[in-house]
Amino acid sequence: MDLARSPIAPEPAADAGGRVTPMMEQYIEIKAANPDCLLFYRMGDFYELFFEDAEIASRALGIMLTKRGKHLGRDIPMCGVPIHRSDEYLHKLIAQGHRVAVCEQIEDPAEAKKRGAKSVVRRDVTRLVTSGTLTEDTLLDAARNNYLLALTRARVSSDGEQGRFGLAWIDISTGEFRIAECEAAALAAEIARLEPGEVIVSDALYSDPELASYFRSLPAVTPLTRDVFDGATAERRLADYFSVATTDAFGTLSRLELSAAAACITYVGRTQLGKRPPLSPPLQEAAGATLAIDQATRSNLELVRTLAGERRGSLLAAIDRTVTPAGSRLLTQRLSAPLTDVKAIAARLDCIEMFAADSGLRDEVRNRLKAAPDLARALSRIVVDRGGPRDLAAIRDGILAASALAARLDGRKDAPAEITGAIAALRRPDSAVAEGLAAALADELPAFKRDGGFLRAGYDAALDEARALRDESRRVVAGLQARYADETGIRMLKIRHNNVLGYFVEVTAQHGDKLISPPHNAAFIHRQTLAGQVRFTTAELGELEAKIANAADRALAIELETYTRFAATVTASAASIKAAAEALAVIDVSSALAQVAVERDYLRPEVDDTLAFVVEGGRHPVVEQALAQDGQPFVANDCDLSPAASETAGRIYLLTGPNMGGKSTFLRQNALIAVMAQIGSFVPARRAHIGIVDRLFSRVGAADDLARGRSTFMVEMVETAAILNQARERSLVILDEIGRGTATFDGLSIAWATIEHLHEANRCRALFATHFHELTALSAKLPRLFNATARVKEWAGDVVFLHEVAAGVADRSYGIQVAKLAGLPAPVIERAKIVLAKLEAEDRASPVRGFDDLPLFAAAPKPAAMPAADAALEALAEKLAALHPDEMSPREALEALYALKAQAKASSKT
Repeated sequence: MDLARSPIAPEPAADAGGRVTPMMEQYIEIKAANPDCLLFYRMGDFYELFFEDAEIASRALGIMLTKRGKHLGRDIPMCGVPIHRSDEYLHKLIAQGHRVAVCEQIEDPAEAKKRGAKSVVRRDVTRLVTSGTLTEDTLLDAARNNYLLALTRARVSSDGEQGRFGLAWIDISTGEFRIAECEAAALAAEIARLEPGEVIVSDALYSDPELASYFRSLPAVTPLTRDVFDGATAERRLADYFSVATTDAFGTLSRLELSAAAACITYVGRTQLGKRPPLSPPLQEAAGATLAIDQATRSNLELVRTLAGERRGSLLAAIDRTVTPAGSRLLTQRLSAPLTDVKAIAARLDCIEMFAADSGLRDEVRNRLKAAPDLARALSRIVVDRGGPRDLAAIRDGILAASALAARLDGRKDAPAEITGAIAALRRPDSAVAEGLAAALADELPAFKRDGGFLRAGYDAALDEARALRDESRRVVAGLQARYADETGIRMLKIRHNNVLGYFVEVTAQHGDKLISPPHNAAFIHRQTLAGQVRFTTAELGELEAKIANAADRALAIELETYTRFAATVTASAASIKAAAEALAVIDVSSALAQVAVERDYLRPEVDDTLAFVVEGGRHPVVEQALAQDGQPFVANDCDLSPAASETAGRIYLLTGPNMGGKSTFLRQNALIAVMAQIGSFVPARRAHIGIVDRLFSRVGAADDLARGRSTFMVEMVETAAILNQARERSLVILDEIGRGTATFDGLSIAWATIEHLHEANRCRALFATHFHELTALSAKLPRLFNATARVKEWAGDVVFLHEVAAGVADRSYGIQVAKLAGLPAPVIERAKIVLAKLEAEDRASPVRGFDDLPLFAAAPKPAAMPAADAALEALAEKLAALHPDEMSPREALEALYALKAQAKASSKT
């Protein structure tokens, strides 16, 4: 959805005399200031929406569309949602790509009445709710980060920054803040890794025709004006946010990184209306620090969710034994971005080894962690004034849990450096904060501070006194309700209270006429009629309200004042609380990965900077667990892609065998073992030696992309092209059934050339599964190509899959046997056998010849060189196409023009 093109503010509503009503005049003014949002306009116990906002919301939420007054002779559409269920409705609207401006009453209705009978209660927008700036637990997935991502692109300049992007991403619910740069070719992979809830870009970048289709494929992209991304003010804005004199303390940041980071904090400031979440200083991610995995590979390997979009069945679900939300989020982060630094990986493995070796320690730590709430998100809500008593309780329990865990882990001589650092962080929060909260907070806490009742009896004498008076009055109200019900004969009569009407008598619509008619109309004064209820007041109730109001208001004021004091204390300790929250997550992930390692018999891998890739007794972590639930064993297999003694590049496995023989499982399991090793996890194998993989590519399965005009085969070729153009010596490539989506000879030719390119040009470690048995002949010419097959046995005309991978070549694919297992009708199977026999007989009679005469990829004739003049012209055209005039200043445009002229002049001389 294009979020920049939301409903336009409606024209003013008018009263019978054509004048704009005060309430609608206020609504129009606020709506005009927020034209790109649906406006939640607070009226009593409801958020109301009007005009086009109401029509959109009623469709999106499935709620009734009503009307309120007229405008230019036409009814004003209106719908509303109750305050106590607003989070539920916000979640639905945000999920559908809408932005919401929450407009609250910022003064007491009684104060408005003092200005005149027709005065309107002051209202203003207190928050802009967007998909990338959520903080409420009800709107967030506890196990996943919700990132706001800012993108900037380099303008063409003389320093070679053309085609680069700056990225900055923030999770305001946890305070995480990171920045990085990447090449244009890696942008999609980076966004796939982060899975941001919202992406913000400049208007010019959003309008770029080369990126338009990609931006439309993302769930929420918000174009913003150029000033948000202004590089000239970026450093100052970033320094001001963190109250530092210079950004040098954050590292040497490029112009792109500064611009993206400043855009992020500017947008956060605008949506939070000046409130500052407890963000960490921006952490710069070095290029190449993580294993590069593109979107297709993430989907094919089902790292964090399956192809169906479910968590169950993914690698994450198979290894996640974390017991805290923060731990689950950290594990997801690690799985999305495996490391490439051997020392950092070893440090993580050391932590797992400590917990795996001591079951008593592991069990006790995990039990203590279960008592730790989500500290980071509770802290964020408190700091931005969106928290409640339960968030204070989370801070209390989190600090106490951190202290107890530090005491249990302290003093271990075998503790790795990462655990030692975590212990120090666990001790940082001031225990006095937790003790103060423990003394003040009641055992049962309301969801909102406005409800009161969250301070325990005996904590504040003045509060106890006010509560006593209030509670006595409430008993009087209950008695008055019973008397009114008895006098009127309306058993469902209730006395209720809200901030607009105060106390009122409420009956259902069917009983409303009874109170309006004699004799009850003498005592009951009509106040309000709703769709299903009618509300009244009485003189007696008004007098009682005045007495109650004073006591109740005083009690609530004392509690709110106490809450504010505690919130300020927590905010002042934000840095230490955040550090403890991060330490709890690290310990949770380490102990959880140790737990799954012990459960599933995983072993520590050897990870180094070589090109080794040796897996002995490797198992697929997801499939193994699925089979175990049915009581079936998983057949382990070996894989060795390491360079031979005389070679400097890794091997390529050419895997043949029948459908259902386990080829795809074998391919995937080795890729997953590499990923697990590089996140610093034990792996499902008897032994694993993994030389660092810098890029992981997977082309497995069949899928189309009709929305972008791509057939199944086209998608296959696009993904294969990306692999062949980007894979390097340290990459790991997995290719399954390349060329099967087209004619046999076409597909065989493409697969043949692809293997040669992988061997001669990419020189990477690779697994290549195929049904083109002719390809096995390549092993005689390509020294690093190794033939392997998925073994089967035939028994009584049927095929038995052994799921064993061994050296060798398959003689056929057993497709008809698999079709029989799938349940194809017997006549179809018999006819297929006849056709197959005839085709095989013809093939034996006139076999395809000439493969032995084909030159290798490296020796194949090269295409004729492009004439120098044409090459120069093409280079000039490419440079011209890379210019983005809308993003250039006049000076930059002039410099670019001179550069083009100089290049053209130089080309003409040659």
